[in-house]
Amino acid sequence: MEWMLMPFRRYAEFSGRSRRKEFWMFQLLNLIVAGVLYALLFAGGAASLFMAGAGADGAVTAGELDQVSIGPLFWIAAILLGLWALATLIPSLAVTVRRLHDRNMSGWYLLGFIVVVVVLSLIPFIGPILVLALEIGYIVILALPGTSGANKYGADPKDPDSAEVFA
Repeated sequence: MEWMLMPFRRYAEFSGRSRRKEFWMFQLLNLIVAGVLYALLFAGGAASLFMAGAGADGAVTAGELDQVSIGPLFWIAAILLGLWALATLIPSLAVTVRRLHDRNMSGWYLLGFIVVVVVLSLIPFIGPILVLALEIGYIVILALPGTSGANKYGADPKDPDSAEVFA
């Protein structure tokens, strides 16, 4: 649990390095919280909203919309999901930048990745395939071990005491 909450303690710290454990445990925390909130969202009536448009042509008629019942649980979960997204935006960016630093890569690669994904998403047919390939490659980069010893972004987070000083 300590590793899951560490990015909140280092809220907007974009310098330094983060281990794989810190990054992936934070991603697991996001997955668990989002999963619970989405389950509450569907239990509160989102399932009936999706089923209304599940016809052959996908069009929703006025009669189908009258049958949709969204309860207060839906709105509570939607608000909590929005708050969670806002609360984790900066720590997510910061821990990703620190993870790239652990790989001895600049944090600007994150911005480049986001821009390339947006541009490739605009290309019909082949764009989504290229985006998927790029995202898989990015996940692989974040999953690889960091550089051992000190690098230009700081001491090795696994063993900061025995690292040589970066010259």
